[in-house]
Amino acid sequence: MKKILNYFSRLELALWLSSIVLILMSFMAFDRTNHLTLIASLIGVTSLIFCAKGNPAGQILMIIFSLLYSVISYSFAYFGEMVTYLGMTLPMAIFALISWLRHPYKGNRSQVQVSGVSKREQIFMWGLTAAVTVVFYFILKHFDTANLLPSTVSVTTSFLAAYLTFRRSPFFALAYAANDVILIVLWILASLTDTRYISVVVCFVSFLFNDLYGFINWRKMKKKQQK
Repeated sequence: MKKILNYFSRLELALWLSSIVLILMSFMAFDRTNHLTLIASLIGVTSLIFCAKGNPAGQILMIIFSLLYSVISYSFAYFGEMVTYLGMTLPMAIFALISWLRHPYKGNRSQVQVSGVSKREQIFMWGLTAAVTVVFYFILKHFDTANLLPSTVSVTTSFLAAYLTFRRSPFFALAYAANDVILIVLWILASLTDTRYISVVVCFVSFLFNDLYGFINWRKMKKKQQK
């Protein structure tokens, strides 16, 4: 416990603890029954604070979160989210875990070597993202996915974030932040039908702040590593 407390800065601990408290409070206020949502939220926000440090443990937790979140998405017929996390985020988290473990910073396995995407690769990345978006649009439409347009945009931001995570680019956190905004909209729409989903909205609000911090911290890590 002492090592963990020393590993994280005061700001990181405050961010993590405030996220935990916010998630617990929203669960007690709006849900109290769907414990799977609570567990997934706590695991997800914990994974983000590790990812913000460039620690591969964050990817292990993200794999677990992807499985749980897929079940939650299925319960509201958000097949886009379910397919995205099972068919894309989950396998990409596995690939990212392997990539992060293979590229430790100066042999330190608790911090990945920050990399990036070249201009030539960016063309490939955006082209692939566009192709994935089109394919998933028709898949989601076939399954009568609830709120089709934002669900499709969620696929776009999720794939982009997963790709950048695998390539160890600081912009992966910014892409996930964009995805968080889309998911906040999606679950607000869901909460209009069932107020229990407000706790999921709060979950992704906390994710948004954690991802924004992750982007800032990865930029700092990149500067330090380049020095």
